[in-house]
Amino acid sequence: MLEISLSGTGGQGLILAGIILAEAAILDGKQAIQTQSYGPEARGGASKAEVIISEDEIDYPKVLAPDILLVMSQEACNKYADILKKNGKLLADSTLVKEISGREAEVIDLPITRTAREELGNAMFANIIALGALVAATGAVSEASLIKAVLARVPRGTEEKNQKALALGNQLYAQR
Repeated sequence: MLEISLSGTGGQGLILAGIILAEAAILDGKQAIQTQSYGPEARGGASKAEVIISEDEIDYPKVLAPDILLVMSQEACNKYADILKKNGKLLADSTLVKEISGREAEVIDLPITRTAREELGNAMFANIIALGALVAATGAVSEASLIKAVLARVPRGTEEKNQKALALGNQLYAQR
């Protein structure tokens, strides 16, 4: 079983990323549960999506100690880093997360938002870049299922850029 938490601020698309990840797992024939929480603000408040992926039946729908935690804001890092499983993976957007301290984790710093701006011209693709990096780091789902799930959920006309965003995330992780 793999427990994953994706956290940041409202408007970064992390709830969508969690939904896509869970759908990709189901396409792979795995069990998956996706939950979400966010502050009262529509944009700018804390948000978190959680995904549990398993070959077997999942008996509890909440992530207790994620194996991997994605943090896309300093606030999310400060708020959620303590829940990460000991020796888990902390995937941080180095564009927005400047301080990570006292964590017994493998820290993976990647310039996710900067890459979205520079390579795709828009920070709105950062969630898909992060998803590509997260899947590269965990092998949670197959590339084919991830692409299929992304293409089923993104707005029409953005499919090519979103596929490029996945590839960029994979490359960022491989080149770290």
